[in-house]
Amino acid sequence: MLKPARVILATLLLALGAAFAQTNISIALYPDLDSHLNAVLEQFHAENPDIIVEVRILEHGDHHTALVTNLATGSGAADVVAIDVGFIARFVADGGLVDLNSEPYNAGQYQDIFAEYAWLQASTTDGRLVAMPTDLGPGVMYYRRDRFEQVDANVEDVIADWDSFLEFGRAVTRDTDGDGQIDVYLIADAGDVARAMFRANIAPGDGVFFGADGTPLVTNERFVEAFRVAKAIRDDGLDARIGAWSNEWYEAFKRGTVAVQLSGAWLLGHLQNWMAPETAGLWGASNLPNGIYGSWGGSFYGIPEQSANKDAAWRLIEFLTTNPDIQLAAFDRIGAFPAVTSTYGAPLFDEELAFLDGQQARLLFSEVANNIEGRATHPGDNVAEEIVNSALSQVLDEGRDIEEALAEAQQLIARRTR
Repeated sequence: MLKPARVILATLLLALGAAFAQTNISIALYPDLDSHLNAVLEQFHAENPDIIVEVRILEHGDHHTALVTNLATGSGAADVVAIDVGFIARFVADGGLVDLNSEPYNAGQYQDIFAEYAWLQASTTDGRLVAMPTDLGPGVMYYRRDRFEQVDANVEDVIADWDSFLEFGRAVTRDTDGDGQIDVYLIADAGDVARAMFRANIAPGDGVFFGADGTPLVTNERFVEAFRVAKAIRDDGLDARIGAWSNEWYEAFKRGTVAVQLSGAWLLGHLQNWMAPETAGLWGASNLPNGIYGSWGGSFYGIPEQSANKDAAWRLIEFLTTNPDIQLAAFDRIGAFPAVTSTYGAPLFDEELAFLDGQQARLLFSEVANNIEGRATHPGDNVAEEIVNSALSQVLDEGRDIEEALAEAQQLIARRTR
């Protein structure tokens, strides 16, 4: 029997409505992730025509401050949120993010494609995954070639051990124009050296701040030595006392006020794209001093529990994190080192980088990434890091005894993480 015309029309309208039904989702980012996302959104929309993406962008600090508030209050968060690795421990402790190892996401199916240490950074000791890695921060030392040449220093000699690093610092820190003021320093902030050191050479089974049994570790030799080297830099006047992500920091890179900067590989993208593009050719990259390997930053994408569009949010995260071509595009565009290890043999890694005077630095980055050991995030890491950084400030700025400061830090961590 023939259907009435109005029934056929209604059926067609329903089919058309289903075909064009769209889900609107939002993603919250910090620079320079937005530059990459905006460049690949067209491809995502072509592959997912039923999803429309709204991009929210705030500066790094403002983004994370807003996210802490959004998760604490249960409202206002985007459907997908970018998270710097430095904030992962806080969100592990405070909650508010979906466990991506759970149904229907089953993120564990992708675990083997990522660098092990990046996967572990967003994993908890009880088996949850709070975010997917998108880029890594292999720790390297960026250095000004011109400052090394001025004191006839060889970078391999400088990074041989911490004593040679300090010796170079004493030579390069000086008044270069004769006005009576020091205008070149070894490094922006002595604290950066300590933070690199206490995240390296971690004993098997231990985390950064806690042992396998949950006991704080901050009085051990790893932390004592890190504080000792940082204090030597500060006491000898070798650091400019400039905090990261400040206008003074950017200006130091432009003017060559600092001879070296310990950082993640990602700093290259910032230097060449907006911090100091006029310094192209003056920089080089090396391993960290004293043969240490460590992670320095990295970005992740998570889904807040409050999101009403979790399925669509997960499709965007899969697109940004698991696709090798998208990962390589981010590496090429903003210097975001890929979290997906299958990319490491790509021709892009062999390219000579003009900003680094033709150095094939991406090969160095991959060598570092392959030597970093993973550590799961302990729920108390955020509290421990805050306390240790406070102790470090007391040692560097107030002259407090290292062992005394760390002993108190150990007690405070134990008390606040019971």
